[in-house]
Amino acid sequence: MIEVKGLTKRYGAKAAVDNISFTVKEGEILGFLGPNGAGKSTTMNIITGYSSSTEGEVTVGGTEIFENPIAVKKMIGYLPEHPPLYLEMTVKEYLSFMYDLKKVKVSGVSKQKHIEEICGHVRIDDVYGRLTKNLSKGYRQRVGLAQALLGNPGVLVLDEPTVGLDPKQIIEIRNLIKGLGKKHTIILSSHILPEVQATCERVVVINNGKIIADDTPDNLSRAMSTDHKLTIRVDGPEDDVQKLLLKIPGMLRVDKLGVREESAYDFSMEAEPGADIRREAFKRLAERSWAILGLKSSELSLEDIFLQLTDESNKKSYIQSTEDPGADGEAADEAEQ
Repeated sequence: MIEVKGLTKRYGAKAAVDNISFTVKEGEILGFLGPNGAGKSTTMNIITGYSSSTEGEVTVGGTEIFENPIAVKKMIGYLPEHPPLYLEMTVKEYLSFMYDLKKVKVSGVSKQKHIEEICGHVRIDDVYGRLTKNLSKGYRQRVGLAQALLGNPGVLVLDEPTVGLDPKQIIEIRNLIKGLGKKHTIILSSHILPEVQATCERVVVINNGKIIADDTPDNLSRAMSTDHKLTIRVDGPEDDVQKLLLKIPGMLRVDKLGVREESAYDFSMEAEPGADIRREAFKRLAERSWAILGLKSSELSLEDIFLQLTDESNKKSYIQSTEDPGADGEAADEAEQ
């Protein structure tokens, strides 16, 4: 649905975006991440037609944005970090104004009907007649999202849609975005990384104007994890459980973490790379009727991945470790620059 090729944006000698390329498939929810100053907002502004590029191209639905910007903008709904709301207007007046400003045309549906349908979809029916300035932050975000949905665009670009919201509002917006993903292609930018991990199927991480990762959160976690640890909680005698776990083939070490429940102890288990000791641990503990009350992996969270990738040394090692051995070394050359 969206294809970015060799995109570069320079401000004098400074490259805010440096020859990046990625695609977003139709119906995909993509998390677009990067620290402040990484080039994230610049890229999103170019994709939405708010800014021009120095080099490269962006196509949306097969149409190049700089060749036919009006056609592309009709395919994109954009929610900036600070929604462009007119606080002295009611929600109804604001959406009506934006409908006319965007020159929206929806076949077979009247203006009023279309706006009412969107308001119902983002659940702002109950504030339809209220002044925007009197709405809570959560409702203002919903009004901004309703504005982005006018005209039923195939693509939504959402920049920090949950910023400033309370936990309940964040969950509501997250669920709303997931629902929109069934009918729209979405690029989502957010600093709340657990929200991205819960919402997005894939993430692109940009730093210093370059893409440093492009994969699913799970694949990135597996690729970057240098340890192979599990934490297990067992209802059984502490010393005997530790001795039993140490005898499992591929087990490197088992450390006691202490009692967590009555007669139940936690242990940290570290296995050899590539060894999956879970089934054997279950089998041996079951033979002694020692119940497993908990088992969790120490795989990296998206927040851990983000912090490692945006550190220069970890970024370089990740690019080099995932580079195709038969490639021409372009990725490694970029990492050295």
